[in-house]
Amino acid sequence: MAAPLAGYKYEHFLVTSPHPYVAHVEINRPRKLNAFARPQWLEFGAVFRQLSEDAGVRAVVLSGAGDRAFTAGLDVQAASQEGPLSGGGDGGDLDAARKAKALRPHIEEFQSCISEMERSVICVLHGIAIGLAIDISCCADVRICAADTRLAVKEVDVGLAADIGTLARLPKIVGSTSWVKDVCLSARDFSAQEALAQGFVSQVHGDKAAAVAAATNMARTLAGKSPVAVQGTKELLNYGREHNTADSLRYTTVWNSVALQAQDLPAAMTSAFTKKRPTFEKL
Repeated sequence: MAAPLAGYKYEHFLVTSPHPYVAHVEINRPRKLNAFARPQWLEFGAVFRQLSEDAGVRAVVLSGAGDRAFTAGLDVQAASQEGPLSGGGDGGDLDAARKAKALRPHIEEFQSCISEMERSVICVLHGIAIGLAIDISCCADVRICAADTRLAVKEVDVGLAADIGTLARLPKIVGSTSWVKDVCLSARDFSAQEALAQGFVSQVHGDKAAAVAAATNMARTLAGKSPVAVQGTKELLNYGREHNTADSLRYTTVWNSVALQAQDLPAAMTSAFTKKRPTFEKL
């Protein structure tokens, strides 16, 4: 069993280190299918902010604790009783415009806490993976799935449009707008095999254990490479997704004019001749 990662003390998330420079984050509410209530929501951002600032972490694996679910999404019962969706408590007497202003920071924090990370994030979907599970996994760099995973963009069935990122990110991940609207408008279930066929996930494995093993092996591989090169590649790919080719090439020129001055390039080139595995300084 992987050792706990030093300095990461959270009530609702387990953070371990299966390999050097690799963190494994588990959503830890298995008795509630890892559904998110307000405490999990608040801690989630804190976990990923800490990981993003940790030079001892280069790659992150995200999964759910237990075998039943990655996450069943929002804990609707808990959300109806407390927090910004309850309709009471803080801001309960405010008008619509002021309630909206109070809600926006909660939504915006969750939208960006993974996508803005410099570290590579590999998401392992397994068991039940609905609603917020799709929002979260759309933010990851790589998605891996267990064969029995049940997936759905479920928000329409609870009376709202998905607001944490699925509607903005999913059309850019897969190639079919028709399929995106099919699953988002209907809130129907889709399988791991369908997710693979549409390009939402890149690998499907027999069960959760096999999927987590594949993800941690991938994370170990990424963590052994130059952090300048890996983080730069992620940054440039993400920039290119949102900008035209000319702007992306210009940004790449500026980015690499700095990155080429790092010691990672000569270290990697020397290793090709000496046949010795290079080591890279923390970034």
